[in-house]
Amino acid sequence: MIPRYSRPEMVAIWSPETRFRIWFEIEAHACDALAELGVIPKEAARTIWEKGGAAKFDVAKIDEIERVTKHDVIAFLTHLAEFVGPDARFIHQGMTSSDVLDTCLAVQLTRASDILLADIDALLAALKRRSFEHKDTVTIGRSHGIHAEPTTFGVKLAQAYAEFSRCRERLLHAREDIATCAISGAVGTFANIEPYVEEHVAAKLGLKPEPVSTQVIPRDRHAMFFATLGVIASSVERLAIEIRHLQRTEVLEAEEYFSPGQKGSSAMPHKRNPVLTENLTGLARMVRAYVMPAMEDVALWHERDISHSSVERMIGPDATVTLDFALARLTGVVDKLLVYPENMEKNLNKFRGLVHSQRVLLALTQAGLSREDAYRLVQRNAMKVWEHGADFLEELLADKDVTAALPEADIREKFDLGYHTKHVDTIFKRVFGEA
Repeated sequence: MIPRYSRPEMVAIWSPETRFRIWFEIEAHACDALAELGVIPKEAARTIWEKGGAAKFDVAKIDEIERVTKHDVIAFLTHLAEFVGPDARFIHQGMTSSDVLDTCLAVQLTRASDILLADIDALLAALKRRSFEHKDTVTIGRSHGIHAEPTTFGVKLAQAYAEFSRCRERLLHAREDIATCAISGAVGTFANIEPYVEEHVAAKLGLKPEPVSTQVIPRDRHAMFFATLGVIASSVERLAIEIRHLQRTEVLEAEEYFSPGQKGSSAMPHKRNPVLTENLTGLARMVRAYVMPAMEDVALWHERDISHSSVERMIGPDATVTLDFALARLTGVVDKLLVYPENMEKNLNKFRGLVHSQRVLLALTQAGLSREDAYRLVQRNAMKVWEHGADFLEELLADKDVTAALPEADIREKFDLGYHTKHVDTIFKRVFGEA
């Protein structure tokens, strides 16, 4: 993660200070449970909370100790003992490093999830507002990048709203899946620590006990979490790509807000480039790139190795920080998006009625022609529009084979734009519960 694509609240979750504070809370909550069980003195548990809770952990000092111990958890415990004193001997009783590391990662990922959920909520609010604003703004729908049939810009945005609603549900499930606690000791058998300790720590941290931890929390949970982030990133890119296409000079149906003083090019003063959505496309690639390493972390040797550790130290912060930034940026793009209904109408009419070809095709089949003959009649007139700039309606009216099957009034009626938007309210009710 780099400052350019980071926001402070998410970055703070992954700071060394936050990590060591969570480590301390895990150890201190475990001491409370051990004190309740009579394994350690209650006075010691209180001392650990009082002195450790008031301590300001020195990250540089811990790093210095780790250079000797070559073990980060031991380095932290050594530093913590400097604050706690003799009662520090009761800290980490029956625990192993993964109990601290994995439970801490679960806390960090659940906190990150909460920020990402709030990000999606903000994006959904912006999409809903703009969807209703342009519910009846008719525009051309495209397939393969080619004019297809009319839709509305509101429907385009409603599709994005529905997609990000699904993303939110997936993230909720991923958050629930990742929010597990393991305080089970070496190889996860609870030989040296009672399961009650795990239950107590889990409850205090808003987690649930991992059913079988084998010393580490199974990484299928993490794989699903990062895969979910990858899907969300892909949805970000899908909307970003649409906006980029709409901003092309030849299209210009919508564009990113261009602020006063903004420059589009160092060489060409006229340029207004879709830099924000291009940036989002790039950021989405990065978030997806973290999915495969998370998948490969699932297979560890026997009960545990640490091949996953170096991976997660990178992808945990990078994936969540990057996606947080991307969602916030996309919300800003949608919120300030400049929309040009006049250009939409102009583009819709660019090929002089071709967008109504299917209606004419269906009418001819209903009038008794075979689908093959109807398609041939409509296409031969459509090609005159493509190749010579003719008017589609005029060509149809001049085609004796077409008028032999359909009266002029029926042909003209097939060019009514309202036909294509008659079910927009139905779509909106399905998406938003209202129209």
